[in-house]
Amino acid sequence: MDHHHKAAAKRVAIVGAGTSGLAACKHLLARGLRPVVFEAGPTVGGLWTRTLASTRLQSHAAGYRFSDFPWPEDADAFPRHGQVVDYLAAYARRFAVDACFTFRSHVVSAEFVGDDGEQWARNGEAFGEEEGAGLWRLTVRHGESNDTQVRACRNLAQVHEIDFLSLCIGRFSGVPNIPAFPPGGGPDAFRGRVVHSMDLSNMDDADAAALVKGKRVAVVGSGKSAFDIAAEVAKVNVFRTKHWLVHKSSIWGIDLGYFYLNRISQLLLHKPGEGFLHYLLAAAWSPLRWAMSKVIETYFKWSVPLQKHGMVPDYSFSFAMSSCSIAMLPEGFYDRVDEGSIILKKSKAFNFSNDAIILQDRNESIKSDIVILATGFRGDQKLRDIFTANWCRKIVAGSPDTSAPLYRECIHPRIPQLAIVGYTESLTNLYASERMANWVAHFLAGGFKLPSITCMEKSVAEWAKYKNIYNGKYFHKSCISTLNIRLNDLLCQDIGCNSKRKNGFLAEWFQPYGPADYAGLY
Repeated sequence: MDHHHKAAAKRVAIVGAGTSGLAACKHLLARGLRPVVFEAGPTVGGLWTRTLASTRLQSHAAGYRFSDFPWPEDADAFPRHGQVVDYLAAYARRFAVDACFTFRSHVVSAEFVGDDGEQWARNGEAFGEEEGAGLWRLTVRHGESNDTQVRACRNLAQVHEIDFLSLCIGRFSGVPNIPAFPPGGGPDAFRGRVVHSMDLSNMDDADAAALVKGKRVAVVGSGKSAFDIAAEVAKVNVFRTKHWLVHKSSIWGIDLGYFYLNRISQLLLHKPGEGFLHYLLAAAWSPLRWAMSKVIETYFKWSVPLQKHGMVPDYSFSFAMSSCSIAMLPEGFYDRVDEGSIILKKSKAFNFSNDAIILQDRNESIKSDIVILATGFRGDQKLRDIFTANWCRKIVAGSPDTSAPLYRECIHPRIPQLAIVGYTESLTNLYASERMANWVAHFLAGGFKLPSITCMEKSVAEWAKYKNIYNGKYFHKSCISTLNIRLNDLLCQDIGCNSKRKNGFLAEWFQPYGPADYAGLY
């Protein structure tokens, strides 16, 4: 039996039916494998099935798409929530991936049975050596049972044994990030209602509208979800950090991709594993990168009233691009600030009283009936929680201040027969995760072998060094946005295809790269 047929006979499971899970399943099917996909929700779409109806895509449709599945011609340039859900469902139908999905199936835990962390080292293959290869035991809770029922009745769950596990669970759901409060100053002291943005997203629109109707609502947070929720329901938006939230993805009609997402822009950056000449070139061109950032900042300060409302961030625009800290403003957001229907309050720390939130450094209280914490998620904790073994929990996700130590951003050098797809962020996460899904599918089909653990860990360290340089104090995530082309080149190199995807020298260096450039890459 050749390697391809042996791989096809293996049991492969994917956890999650969001964008990464869809891509992972489609590419595995294309390579002759038939995975089973466990999805906790009732349908495909992941996070997109649990967002406010007013939510729009952060990036242009051309940058947020599957490589070989264009948007319908009538789709908006920045598609709305409903259009995105329909697009993902259409992709599932087009490539028949929905036949692999098991819905309402929550993976409670994953346990590796075998030699801890040794399989990759022996032969670099996806499934380890035939004799003594390990396996994953997944405890899966099927149906609508809730956590309380599971604790009371463990037999609601089934155990599935599989040969390779692909986690596509994302970062922006599951475990909410709740701020720490001084004793007596937390939500317990507040007689109103405190909800996380996750709770709001899980409600249907009618329930969410009823929750806030006629109420004094304060939103805490400064990211995209905080501004979306404020635009939808809030009077007061309390934030700690100013971010680059902008109204469009171009300046003077020139797409920002020409500044940050083409090959020429990569020459301005220090890259993981670069040679001495590339190091000198990036150092020499750093003033150009600084000047480019200043021009773009000036444009957005002029076209969005950031200065007027004290909302200019204390970090550069280039920094925002490299650390995935940029987002699109809800339509007409600052018009509502001007008219007074949204009030912005900056405070480094806050706590609760009986009927208000107290802005500590302003000595100001804001009377509220409902406080919505749009304070993000603990993606690292969510990833850890799925594993039963402490050795996996300790090493899989790094720390809140470091990136997950993943080779090619999806393989942990010391956790065998496992891929994590879609944990690393880019400016459009779908673009990055589909390329990783394609790479993992080639790996499982025997298209290449992994290098030694030492080599993989060296590569991981080089990428971590890059992220530290360009993400700095906002380095709470694994972001590869401005080096997406560099990563894609390495993924293409591994699977043996041409990484130069454009037609002609000028196009190759100056045109922005995007998902469509990788169409037909099998």
